[in-house]
Amino acid sequence: MLNQKQLEQIRNLGIDEEMINSQVKIFKDGFNYANLSKPATLGDGIIKASDKDIEKWTKIYDEFAVNSRIEKFVPASGAATRMFKTFYKYIENDGSKDEVENILKNIKKFAFYDLLNTSFTKDGKNIQNADNKEILNKIINKNGLNYGNFPKGLICFHKYGNDARTALEEHVVEGLLYAISKGSLKLHFSISPEYENIFKNEFKTLIDKYEKLQKAKIEINYSFQKKSTDTIAVDMNNNPVIDENGLLVFRPGGHGALLENLNEIDADVIFIKNIDNVVPDYLKPLTVRYKKTLAGLLLHIKQQITDTLAYLEWHDSYTEKKRHEIGSFMETYLGIKVPDGIDNTIYAGYIKSKIDKPIRICGIVKNAGEPGGGPFWVINRKGELSLQIIESSQVDPSNKKQQEILKSATHFNPVDLVCYTKDYTGHKFNLLKYRDPYSGFITEKTYNGQKIKAQELPGLWNGGMSHWITLFVEVPLETFNPVKTIEDLLRKEHQPKD
Repeated sequence: MLNQKQLEQIRNLGIDEEMINSQVKIFKDGFNYANLSKPATLGDGIIKASDKDIEKWTKIYDEFAVNSRIEKFVPASGAATRMFKTFYKYIENDGSKDEVENILKNIKKFAFYDLLNTSFTKDGKNIQNADNKEILNKIINKNGLNYGNFPKGLICFHKYGNDARTALEEHVVEGLLYAISKGSLKLHFSISPEYENIFKNEFKTLIDKYEKLQKAKIEINYSFQKKSTDTIAVDMNNNPVIDENGLLVFRPGGHGALLENLNEIDADVIFIKNIDNVVPDYLKPLTVRYKKTLAGLLLHIKQQITDTLAYLEWHDSYTEKKRHEIGSFMETYLGIKVPDGIDNTIYAGYIKSKIDKPIRICGIVKNAGEPGGGPFWVINRKGELSLQIIESSQVDPSNKKQQEILKSATHFNPVDLVCYTKDYTGHKFNLLKYRDPYSGFITEKTYNGQKIKAQELPGLWNGGMSHWITLFVEVPLETFNPVKTIEDLLRKEHQPKD
């Protein structure tokens, strides 16, 4: 039972007591593990676009983009602390000397080197005479670049002559290549409140710069992860953790909480891509080619669904030929097999229940050993098969057969999504109705030196989109170049062209 003080606390957060009780119950019972049937593979859940397909779908998208509202959504909330984990460990005398020396040996290859050098000069020092720890401190701490406390989006990733671009700026440049509609580029970033001012300043700088260069209007909006999506923390006995003021302890709900932010975007097509997956200009054409391909396929599927639902609305009976057409489309593209012999009185309702949903087209790359989710055929609680992106933590570690299926995945999810979130009449779906609330994660954390348990909401592209229509399309591995550690910026994909 919550006391009056705690009830007032959750009201202020926009959380009700029923939600608290539900979260505590999940801590006790655990989330449901995914029931994997098999990995999605080429020809069985994953589409391999031919050159003809690419040409066709790109044309569809280009024609659509002229007079439609397109928006690019980029989760950019996180600090870059984990990028510099090697630095922190080394400074605390707990890290690998070899890793740090490789970074310092190549220090001039980083796009932020000129800023770093200037930081030393301002202090009347010479970077050439600095020791290892002094250089690392200059990169991550407030007396220098302060990158350890910056959001990843504001770190310089790429060098262009005497200029350098942050990950954020690269998203603007990339967006200008495929996401302009009605002469305007619309971008939406989810950010953390503590970085609001620095992001706003950067947004203004980029808008001023690229509106002059590209002669296109640029609109950049942002939002915060809502406090109402925070989840309660419990002790190891599943009792709510109480702080020194007698208040409940909450933790952020993970990237699944961003479903609320996505739900508020009103656009015809929404591109979603992680903040750290960008490349220099000379590698962008391939990314642009496949972004348009995915979007064109999305629009092709959406048109088929619209035509089908409109037909069902205006007809009371359906010919065998039309049933066959609808069934063939659903099985070929959506992986949905329509049972034979459905009575005319319930046929339209059945089809609508399967296809009148948000749609996502997911670019998938060949598995190259990166950690993260993959595409699978999954059996839901009704015994139905659907395509889902599944993380390893969603699979029962004690179930040998399930683990074998997990390890047999041929492809990986690089978070390369194009979404349609309106129904066939043009009204927005409430995306919160299409998630699976029983597919989140429970992790162990510490609070005031004690072990606690934290709960993450269903991941944005995992359980958060569980009941969407999903198609997987293989995209080239070259389009996936994430920066998870500082060393990743030394990869050839993030270096200037030779």
